[in-house]
Amino acid sequence: MRYYPLLQDPNEAVVKQQLNSLLADNRPGVLEDLRLEADEVRRQWVGDAVHVRGIIEFSNCCIRSCRYCGLNRFNDQLRRYRMPPDEIVDTALKAAAMGFKTIVLQSGDDFFYTREMIADMVREIKKTGVAVTLAVGERPGEDYRAWREAGADRYLLKFETSDSGLYNRLHPGTSLDIRLQCLRDLRSLGYQVGSGFMIGLPGQTPEILASDLMLMRSLQLEMAGVGPFIPHPATPLGLEPAGEVALALRVLALSRLVLPWAHLPATTALSSLDKDGRRLGLTGGANVLMPNITPPEYRKLYEIYPHKAEVTDSPRELYQATLDLIHELGRDEAADPGHGLPRTTPFIREE
Repeated sequence: MRYYPLLQDPNEAVVKQQLNSLLADNRPGVLEDLRLEADEVRRQWVGDAVHVRGIIEFSNCCIRSCRYCGLNRFNDQLRRYRMPPDEIVDTALKAAAMGFKTIVLQSGDDFFYTREMIADMVREIKKTGVAVTLAVGERPGEDYRAWREAGADRYLLKFETSDSGLYNRLHPGTSLDIRLQCLRDLRSLGYQVGSGFMIGLPGQTPEILASDLMLMRSLQLEMAGVGPFIPHPATPLGLEPAGEVALALRVLALSRLVLPWAHLPATTALSSLDKDGRRLGLTGGANVLMPNITPPEYRKLYEIYPHKAEVTDSPRELYQATLDLIHELGRDEAADPGHGLPRTTPFIREE
């Protein structure tokens, strides 16, 4: 292998220098080499099975004012919704019966759903034997503790950018330090932790992207989500250009080479910009697909960015289309929930 050993060097300065070089090299041949190598590393570390995780976006209400997100509290053009807890649980139970091994409960930062409400939902869903992932934003540590005790397995909380100045500009009223403390709290409670960042943000540089990858490395994530920035017209960044698909694929491949053990999704954002986005993701380092199983009447309203993929099809149709894609690639759906394998340095895997 050409790049993988360099990106597994215990010396952070060596890795950072290599990442800077690869992110600045726009030759198509380099991207294809990275994708091929990432696919091979993926095969060696996490196998050919694809983990299919059903995501329920149960509320588009949010107290935050993130400048890129269509759910931000100042967007008065969005019709807001909150799924009742019993409907959330019912949707999850139907998904488990359909064959999903993991259910992801995602929302804006919506404190309408109390600590006890979310804990009760987790307990009910866990009775089916599925894994439960939560993605409900920044909450007090006691909330995280209660949900872990209720049975939640994983938590997704993206840091979005490792540059504190850019983070502050994009997230008024909060800070990167707060986000990172939440991630540390989740780790200390025994969650499998997922995080990641957007690619193509206004003000982002190759050096910042390299730092983003290094932060994921230092966090030793079990799950890493990276995808292109897509502007929403009802936000302050609505007129900015979207992130480039080629750069997103480059960063996805680098994510696999930096975090060989991690579960990496082919993101909805990637498939929203390119109809073959999921296929490109799965052939360039990804091993997770997350079809949106939110009831369609709500799904179209969870508009973090416009023209999202998978807005109209039924959950069963999406699940079948996901399986069809996996089989077309000569791979199979994973038979297990895909619990993460946290790694520690040294990074090079011993054979």
